[in-house]
Amino acid sequence: MSEHADRFDPRDYIPNLPRRPGVYRMYAAPEADGPNPGRGELLYVGKARSLRDRVGNYFLASNVDPKVQALVANIARIEVTITNSETEALLLEYNLIKEHKPRYNIVLRDDKSFPYVYLPAGHEYPRLVFYRGPRNLPGRYFGPFPSAGAVKETLQSVQKIFRIRNCRDSFFDNRSRPCLQHQIGRCSAPCVKLISREDYARDIAASVKVLEGRNDEVYAELAASMEKAADALQYERAAALRDQLAALKQIQTQQIVTAEGDRDIDVFALVGEPGEFAVSVMIIRGGRNLGSTTYFPKGALAEPNEALASFLVQYYADTPPPSEVLINLELSEIDALCEVLRERAEGGLKIWRPSRALPARWMSMTVENAEQALRMRRARRADIEGMLAELGKLLGLESPPKRLECFDISHTAGEGTVASCVVYGPEGPMKKDYRRFNITGVTPGDDYGALRQALKRRYERVRAGEVVAPDVLLIDGGLGQINEVYGELEQLGFAGLKLVGVAKGPDRRAGQERLFVHGDAGAIVPGPDSQALRVIQRIRDEAHRFAITGHRKRRARRHNESVLESVPGLGPAKRRALLKHFGGIQGLLRAGVTDIEAVSGIGTILARTLYDHLHPGA
Repeated sequence: MSEHADRFDPRDYIPNLPRRPGVYRMYAAPEADGPNPGRGELLYVGKARSLRDRVGNYFLASNVDPKVQALVANIARIEVTITNSETEALLLEYNLIKEHKPRYNIVLRDDKSFPYVYLPAGHEYPRLVFYRGPRNLPGRYFGPFPSAGAVKETLQSVQKIFRIRNCRDSFFDNRSRPCLQHQIGRCSAPCVKLISREDYARDIAASVKVLEGRNDEVYAELAASMEKAADALQYERAAALRDQLAALKQIQTQQIVTAEGDRDIDVFALVGEPGEFAVSVMIIRGGRNLGSTTYFPKGALAEPNEALASFLVQYYADTPPPSEVLINLELSEIDALCEVLRERAEGGLKIWRPSRALPARWMSMTVENAEQALRMRRARRADIEGMLAELGKLLGLESPPKRLECFDISHTAGEGTVASCVVYGPEGPMKKDYRRFNITGVTPGDDYGALRQALKRRYERVRAGEVVAPDVLLIDGGLGQINEVYGELEQLGFAGLKLVGVAKGPDRRAGQERLFVHGDAGAIVPGPDSQALRVIQRIRDEAHRFAITGHRKRRARRHNESVLESVPGLGPAKRRALLKHFGGIQGLLRAGVTDIEAVSGIGTILARTLYDHLHPGA
């Protein structure tokens, strides 16, 4: 069932489609030099209860939606797959969207996994840690949380109340005295046995109950223990329990909304219009509101209810849904959606739209969060669009730039040179397109050589079609930098790219920057009130931050490894094993010969050689 003409003719095709569930795929005409020569770009994937009715609806004379008309004008052929049920169609649609990411579909582009609090198994004194990834390690997971910040805030609260350790196991195993965390009252120092295993286990158990939302139970246990300690004249212990009670009560009062019981609920609210949606997600675990986060799924065609259904399937692709999912829209495919998600749920699943009581309050709060996020996004976009329009005029472009790239170099006296490339667009930083380049093979301190190498590596990929070319390329520097890199760009076929150097002013103060455009005589001085300069400063500062962060990481790794490189018989694999086992060079310095021997691959002779190297004259 396909058509290979340049423009799709529905008159013969639509009547032959069955009135059965299935998935349809709309393709553009193939391009000879495109990524899929002979096949064409997949524009849109849709599901249908009746393929004939759904596909035919796109070609009705009464369907004058501009977005639909734009899609129809590009269709060269349509393919369909018949399924046994609407549920199968929903799953197939999800798999095709995930694989191909068609431009007209709703696509959840934030591919990070959800953050959890993780309690590892198998340690006498376990710790609670931030965790993001597959949940296949032994231990317990608490969450998911809406953001990394929510996890860190929860960990800080629990560690403050129960003084649970937060150090790595390699650090814990090599302590001989309490660390700073103990001195500031954030750790009970189990590493040097200042707390018994039984007492620490009780603190861990209480922490688990708090993470499960059983605060009242913990509060009652702490109150009973405090009274018991006071009756036994153990006043110091009673005072410590009193402080724990006070801290726990403070956390409870900070909780905005608390449900009765131990319900696990996710609340979804979608607002906006096709092409610009905001979805706010509030996470309730154990009756506690863990906070919310907002997504902006892309998709020019989907109506709100269709967008929400597609978003839910993608959202729960890698994490099981809770027992209840609240939504703010009526979904015609609710039964099929429930059937799909129920297979991924760990227990029962109910998807419903609340209208009263506490769930309605949650929904109202989530809708308000989504609307506020969408307003802020529109205001930010308008601000950025204004700055980009001003920049286009300043640089003499025919239209405002849609994509800017900026390069910067960071090193310390020529050591650990790192080049950064950051990307900026109409909606701000495009962080998934950021790249760092570890510079090798150039003279230490040669910033020109480092820039040439970074640009060559980047723009070879641009030339290969792997990366989109920018409208404006910014270099942190002046005439010297842009003259040096122009030759490299010219060889790669990008001589026509708008190349701009951003140089600091005479006093190196913000607002005094001078712009050097390759091929133009003299410098442009926008002035401190220039909207164009504001966007340049933002991207320049971001490139500087990104480069410094990469350089510091590289320098730290280099420092740890360089101390060990001169040890005979100690290769890269063994150096990494030692640093991982002891948690870094400081842990290794505190280790004895017997401790070093315990590392896999390190024998007695090598352990003694390494110890003598690290402790000369010992």
